Amino acid sequence: MTGFLDQVLESARFTDYCPNGLQVEGRARIAKVVSGVTASAALIRAAAAAGADAVLVHHGYFWRGEDPRLLGTRRERIRLLIENDLNLIAYHLPLDAHPTLGNNAQLANVLGLTVDGRFGRDLLGFWCDPVKPLSAAGLGGLLKRRLGRTPMVVGACADPITRIAWCTGAAQDMIEQAVAVGAQAFISGEISERITHYAREAGVIYLAAGHHATERFGVQALGAHLAAEFGIEHEFIDDPNPV
Repeated sequence: MTGFLDQVLESARFTDYCPNGLQVEGRARIAKVVSGVTASAALIRAAAAAGADAVLVHHGYFWRGEDPRLLGTRRERIRLLIENDLNLIAYHLPLDAHPTLGNNAQLANVLGLTVDGRFGRDLLGFWCDPVKPLSAAGLGGLLKRRLGRTPMVVGACADPITRIAWCTGAAQDMIEQAVAVGAQAFISGEISERITHYAREAGVIYLAAGHHATERFGVQALGAHLAAEFGIEHEFIDDPNPV
């Protein structure tokens, strides 16, 4: 199963911040997969209660630079997986970048945007020229309706917006690359203090729509694709996060 996912997502071509694929081994037979954004203790407990054999996430474990010791909350997460004999499967950058199943492609679908081009490292950034140009308020309203939360909007630009760029998660520093491809608005999940100044001075807007909120969709699409390929059950469980 992970071999199939590695092939679909071309995971070998990415230099990532964590291992992609199977991170914690569980039972050999997988009849049900629960997907979620992050492998939190709450998600693992919910997956076990739902009768899952594997947990498929975007944010797994063993991040570069982390303390490798299994202490505290890290130990508890691993304990829950092992005691419930659950497989943990995680894909980070490969899931962001996939042209149809990935977070950025799926966010475009949710927002009703096409994909006209890509940019940045591993082509993680996406952009489009909307059929109908939008105002800053209109784009913010679209995000609020489709994601269920009000984005933080900083910067300023002259309406109308004729090119939008996006990269889910914590890609706020790709704003300069977004400007370089002609975008007047850039959407990501998180925001840093410096981004406000850059957006103002560059004459663009930046919309922080939520790290969790923007990355809920790729793992659902990947889980559904996996279920269809192997004839197994898939369920997405959301562990809400305001960030």
